[in-house]
Amino acid sequence: MTYPQPPWNLKGYALQTLNVVNIEDARSFVPPELEIVSIFPGKTLGGVYLSSYESGSILEYNELIVVAALVSYQGKFGSWISHIYVDNEDSVAGGREIWGLPKEMAQFTWTSNSVSVYQQERHLCSLDYQKEWFSMPTWGQLPFGGDVFGGLDSDLLLFPGQFKSQLEVVKGNLTIPLESPLSRLNLGQPFMTLNCQNLEVIAGEPKVIGNKSPSVSYA
Repeated sequence: MTYPQPPWNLKGYALQTLNVVNIEDARSFVPPELEIVSIFPGKTLGGVYLSSYESGSILEYNELIVVAALVSYQGKFGSWISHIYVDNEDSVAGGREIWGLPKEMAQFTWTSNSVSVYQQERHLCSLDYQKEWFSMPTWGQLPFGGDVFGGLDSDLLLFPGQFKSQLEVVKGNLTIPLESPLSRLNLGQPFMTLNCQNLEVIAGEPKVIGNKSPSVSYA
């Protein structure tokens, strides 16, 4: 399997939900070496990221990322990805072998106001979205970013994610069936959903920052 070396430069569009997650529900998906960051008593921040990377990207593919929690390790803060699905086998191989991310193959269907993700016959999730009833401005091409943790064999990794996008707040309705592996996180409905257009993403090179327990499965 061939895949490009980091950084990966990607262009397209995406939807990002922000969800309050029970720390008790997130704990089984997060390595014990990482401390879960609390935003409210017993709660952390998670969410679902659905994207389509198009022409001009280092690879073209669709992606579903589920963030189980905000976490910290020895003064470093970032996100822990519990589930990640794409529809490009080179992306699967690169994600697993470069960043230590548990990428799997899935199928994506986009419409004008929804996206659904299936793994063969199993429905993973769907997100429907529409403009809020009140008028919200579109914020033009804002830069933002954050670090993401990964685990490769016994190595704990950290890599930067940089983003630039036009952002619009929309009303999102997230559906996760009980048979979906995502259901154990009990994400509920997002308190905010962002529509990201003219998206530019840079997934940076990972660095080894510590050790993780190789016997622990997070999927």
